[in-house]
Amino acid sequence: MGFDRFIMVDWSGGNDRGPRPKRDAIWIGEAGRAPVYCRNRAVAEAHLTARISDALDAGERLMVGFDFPFGYPLGVAQALCDGDTLALWDWLESRIEDSSKANNRFDLAGEINRRFPGQGPFWGNGLKRDIDGLPRTKAGYENPFADKRLSETRTKGTFSVWQLAGAGSVGSQALMGLPVLARLRRQFPVAAWPLEPWDDAAVVFTEIWPGLIEPAVARHAGIRDAVQVRVLAEGLNRLSPARLNAMLSVDAPDAQEEGWILGLGHEKELLAAMSLTPPPLKNDCFALPPGVDWTPVDEALAMLQSRLTCVCATETVALGHAAGRVLADDVTARRSNPPEPNTAVDGYGFAGALVGEGDIVLPLVDGRAAAGVPYAGTVPPGQACRVLTGAALPDGVDTVVLDEDCATSGGEVAFRGPVKTGSNTRRAGEDVQEGQTALSAGRRLTPADLALAAAVGLSDLPVRARLRVGVLSTGDEVVPAGSTAAQGQIYDANRPMLLSIAERLGHVAVDLGHVGDDRDALRARLDVATQQVDVVLTSGGASAGDEDHVSGLLRETGALAEWRIALKPGRPLALGMWQGMPIFGLPGNPVAAFVCTLVFARPAMGLMSGAGWQEPQGFNVPAAFSKRKKPGRREYLRARIRDGHAEVFKSEGSGRISGLSWAEGLVELPDGAQDITPGTVVRYIPFGSFGL
Repeated sequence: MGFDRFIMVDWSGGNDRGPRPKRDAIWIGEAGRAPVYCRNRAVAEAHLTARISDALDAGERLMVGFDFPFGYPLGVAQALCDGDTLALWDWLESRIEDSSKANNRFDLAGEINRRFPGQGPFWGNGLKRDIDGLPRTKAGYENPFADKRLSETRTKGTFSVWQLAGAGSVGSQALMGLPVLARLRRQFPVAAWPLEPWDDAAVVFTEIWPGLIEPAVARHAGIRDAVQVRVLAEGLNRLSPARLNAMLSVDAPDAQEEGWILGLGHEKELLAAMSLTPPPLKNDCFALPPGVDWTPVDEALAMLQSRLTCVCATETVALGHAAGRVLADDVTARRSNPPEPNTAVDGYGFAGALVGEGDIVLPLVDGRAAAGVPYAGTVPPGQACRVLTGAALPDGVDTVVLDEDCATSGGEVAFRGPVKTGSNTRRAGEDVQEGQTALSAGRRLTPADLALAAAVGLSDLPVRARLRVGVLSTGDEVVPAGSTAAQGQIYDANRPMLLSIAERLGHVAVDLGHVGDDRDALRARLDVATQQVDVVLTSGGASAGDEDHVSGLLRETGALAEWRIALKPGRPLALGMWQGMPIFGLPGNPVAAFVCTLVFARPAMGLMSGAGWQEPQGFNVPAAFSKRKKPGRREYLRARIRDGHAEVFKSEGSGRISGLSWAEGLVELPDGAQDITPGTVVRYIPFGSFGL
């Protein structure tokens, strides 16, 4: 049996850490939710109590992991509590005194030490005052028990449960955490793995060690404690029930007394679940075939489609935060929609097979069926029941007659037959059946998708991380909008346009600013970008001139493909890789940059984001213009629809930015020659088909 919810906890044995989130505090991570900062143990215990209650109320099975030992080395439980580790939890809970500003963990450790000969087993007095029996360091230390448990001896980087102060003082975490677990265990149906049978428990507590997932944690920025609980919770949520159960099936000796670390011995599977990032693109993925010079648009698009892959990892988010995200996996319905047969109208229900033709009069049963308030009994054959829209059909009812077609009096209902069996009812699962695929991977989730997901019982969804699109302007002649432009300088129109396009397409738009005609500065900016984004759109510097530094720098790295596309506007398109990061070098002209982004970068970024390659939907409409087009390249004209006809902007000049604002779409003219007159059918692609 699998788990529906995963919560991971990074614990602390110290005092209140204040209101602002910080490291070395308590962090609680849950799959599909942002990590929660808890300033002290009382706040954390209250949060856990609420989340466990929520899971149980929802009928969900819950795993909660804590990053401190559940047990002590062999012999400790026997010496203190007759060998029962869970009894030792209660023993500690009865003795630990805890408040937000102080606790007695050092004094209790000294009391325990005094029960044994020598200087130990606990060490590390973190208080200014001396404590009888508790040494400040390991100098002269004598431990009557093993320094580490079996699981810790098999794990790199673990600390001893006996250490109470200094870096890695896991002993303090255990002394202050086990009492909380003891209280939660008394309050809820909890099984502590692997100390007791857990297979059928509604809530399972597990011991975790973040060091097992260090490679996955290291890839993320942010407060480390928050990152590791989030990454681990999401990784466990991605594991199949079979793999997770294999991790939970521990046959190590003495694990039922000492406890065990979840995932120990299964590190590769655990990291694989947390690292669902596809392999990086090859540096030659943009290279043209030998001998190819001018590239037709369709061939360029086909090469992009065949060579690019998804680069976004998978994560799980709550339903309410999934709008606009790309679904990473097919999701199946947990519940049928509708979940049970129900009525589509207000009216009267009965068994349809028993009703014939002519005037029908049926006695009414007492009571009614309403949405959320079902009829409690069975409607006998030959009788009817009052039913309201959305109500579950009572037993004995399969047909409903509309209110307006009925007359009632004296506990009877009259209507005219015949009535088709099943009329005005909805079958259980007639929309979606339990176990059926409700939504398919690659779909960018819409509000309607979220409604469907909620209706079939889904509370969170596996989605792709958003593609991070960096936008960089280049050139000495470009200055920011609103600044003072000197003679020969132009305002940066491309950067706000491209950032807006990236956002409208559902990606994370990252402003990389502007770099002048300085190759070293451009190199440094791209180096930084590799840590910030997944793909870069540059504008300007993409041709082969002396000051075309984008193409020049990419050429130096050996990862440049200058595609001369048979396209108007926007023939030069520099495609390259920078330390594994794709770069689309767009023309500097805003109209050409706009068209190349929609035609080439948009579907490419969709593929990289996990949404797949998406062709824009065009429509055949009559032209309201005349044009004689030469063969050899595809053309895109700024256009809009008026009175059912496509009209185009008055000028085809690629410097006329006002035409982009005037237009509502593009007219696409094919590669061959064409003589267009008013009424000629042309292909019109509205900006909405591009996702704008």
